[in-house]
Amino acid sequence: MKRSAWLFVLPFVALGLTMAPATIPAIASETIKIGAVQPITGRFAFAGVNINAGLKDALMMANEAGGIDGKKIEYIMEDGQYKLDVATAAFKRIMSRDNPVIMYGESTGLGKAMAPEIASRYKILYSSTSFSSELANAAENPYIFVPGPTYADMFEILLNFIAKEKPGAKVAFFYSDTEFGKDPIPASREVCKKLKLDLVAESVAKVGDVDVTSQVLDLKRKNPDYVIFQGFVLSPVAAVIKQCRDFGMKTKFMGTFWGSTKMLLDQLGPLAEGYMGVNPYNYWWMEEIPMIKKIREYTKKNYKDVDYRPNSYMQGFVTGLIFVECLKRAAKEGPINGDSLVKALKSIKDMDTGGLTAPLTWHDNKFPVAKVWKANVEKKIFEPASDWIRIE
Repeated sequence: MKRSAWLFVLPFVALGLTMAPATIPAIASETIKIGAVQPITGRFAFAGVNINAGLKDALMMANEAGGIDGKKIEYIMEDGQYKLDVATAAFKRIMSRDNPVIMYGESTGLGKAMAPEIASRYKILYSSTSFSSELANAAENPYIFVPGPTYADMFEILLNFIAKEKPGAKVAFFYSDTEFGKDPIPASREVCKKLKLDLVAESVAKVGDVDVTSQVLDLKRKNPDYVIFQGFVLSPVAAVIKQCRDFGMKTKFMGTFWGSTKMLLDQLGPLAEGYMGVNPYNYWWMEEIPMIKKIREYTKKNYKDVDYRPNSYMQGFVTGLIFVECLKRAAKEGPINGDSLVKALKSIKDMDTGGLTAPLTWHDNKFPVAKVWKANVEKKIFEPASDWIRIE
């Protein structure tokens, strides 16, 4: 199993961030250890490599700005390969060997698998790639937080946008037969009722499906005004849109965080016309934003072959900012451990991320604010279609 550790001593501005708890024993070593299981290889390596870089860079920048009360952060990462057995073993190995106060996980599955032990045995601050509603349940998972809105919150943001744009619209959900895909569906059915939207269809497909004929024919019969994708990164999104367009359907298509990537826009090409997504982070091409500018400068200095950072990088980076803020707040109050980090997390209000996000305020172990974005086919980028929308 690959293991890598970075002791960060790099430059950057201290944002004065804040966030939650981690670990059983208090910090007594010369460094503050943060562990991570990342999907560096495997089916989601395209995202994992960037998430890992974003998280690491945020921690390295904090070290260069002085660390945490004079102590440096040590980042310890192992490759979970997006395989639950491999990732679980890596998680337990890091905890046993390194005893970090904070851990980062590669998937919804890993978070759910480790949640009972995080709450009862490890008592560390934990976050991950996932925006799972279950993991953000503060009553059941007091040491876990989501670095943005949950998938259910993202659906609610899109549904509120739809209700304003076209009251009473016909809506369809198109989701994968995975935990990732199914997560927001029950809550979103209720939101449709509340907003008086007509949920006319729910289509389910496997991740990477190439034959979606039956699902598209059902959509043709129901003729929804909007279709929201969930639980896919690429396929079968393009196939669904193309077949619907071939039938002459005027449906508008939308996606949540993993469906709001430049990678998807590049695959869709002209099919992206009218496509919309929800994303809690601003994009790399928004150079006027202070933190984006700093990230671009840092990337140019330290990664000679990298000229673009996707929104998966931004997710890792924002999580790192939250970790650092929690550590700083906990350090001011006394020993750094899981409970002091959780207390710090809950105290976060209007945290400044240098414009990378809206000001962040903790709410039930999540930060439920994002924008709706619309594809610009000519420029091959997403542009804001709304201001920041907050779900309470």
